[in-house]
Amino acid sequence: MPTVPNPQTILDRVRRDVERNALRARNGIKLVAGIDRPGVGCSPKDVVWQRGRTQLWHYRNESPGGVLHSPPLLLVFSLISRSYILDLSPGNSFVEQLLDAGFDVYMVDWGEPDERDAGNGLEDYVDDYIPAAIDRVREISGADEVNLFGYCFGGVLSLLHAAHHPDSPLRSLSVLATPVDYRHMGPLADIFGVGGMEVDSVLDRDGNVPPQIVVQGFRTLKPTAEVTRYVTLWEKLWNDEYVASYQAMTGWSDDHVPFPGQAARQTARMLVRDNGMVNDRLTVAGDRVHLADIQVPFLTVRAERDHIVPTDATAPLIDLVGSRDKHELVLPAGHMGLVVGRTAAKTTVPTIIDFLRRRSETVGRRSEAKGA
Repeated sequence: MPTVPNPQTILDRVRRDVERNALRARNGIKLVAGIDRPGVGCSPKDVVWQRGRTQLWHYRNESPGGVLHSPPLLLVFSLISRSYILDLSPGNSFVEQLLDAGFDVYMVDWGEPDERDAGNGLEDYVDDYIPAAIDRVREISGADEVNLFGYCFGGVLSLLHAAHHPDSPLRSLSVLATPVDYRHMGPLADIFGVGGMEVDSVLDRDGNVPPQIVVQGFRTLKPTAEVTRYVTLWEKLWNDEYVASYQAMTGWSDDHVPFPGQAARQTARMLVRDNGMVNDRLTVAGDRVHLADIQVPFLTVRAERDHIVPTDATAPLIDLVGSRDKHELVLPAGHMGLVVGRTAAKTTVPTIIDFLRRRSETVGRRSEAKGA
């Protein structure tokens, strides 16, 4: 015989749906109106060095108790995105977890390039800005070395720096979601690679690649993503926590900065058309450089479901770097899921922290440092 529905269960479901629809309506209005947007990049920090639009940030470690590690950690961000994805929101912040683990954290933020940056080539970042930031970190911290960490295209810059400067004072090098095989970077790379389009044809009046070109390029990698995210949003629009996270993450994914024109030309020619990292055809400031010359302890972290930097684009890196002490972490996550969300909090960040701890010294406890 058919099961007779429990009237109370039906009533509870109706009440739940009514409540959720009311919350959907409220949160939908807030989204459309731009009300109650979550704060991003909230970890306290100080600007300790600046050149042009580029700034070096030193995060204040205000967490009570725990140990302090040395050497300091320098984060190098991508040239085309906003760096707040690494410090998205309180409780969902890569930087916050690093600070809680006792690391002295700095970040190079490239700012928003304008016409004054259009002539910046990869060598300006690899041979000038990054070494200057390393020197400033060492000056402030009193450490002889730094742990260098590059995110996405910031990982490309970090790799080129380490390869071109084998004597750079690095204790270790870690990169996350960093492309090396540009044959697998999708339609945007194909346009400038096999398609033969010149970067100059898409430059704006400032001489840079405008951010909307970058945004549209990423959208072509997964055309249905926007529709899918709206469907998921509707299902969970009643959940305040989900909506806040949605606003922060989708806001970042649509929030890019101009790509300096000369660096974009070099990227298209050397990294895309020549596939220079995989084919060992890298040149920085006229010098041939080789990833095999990187000998410092090395960690690469990549995502299986990354549609921005697909796994086939990141896979060869572990074999290209010459370090004997090298490790690879492959996670069932997307591009943003490596640094924000549950996978990041439970797996990615703890693994990175463990890698760095093993290559660091404990220099005391926070309470002792404050009382000194």
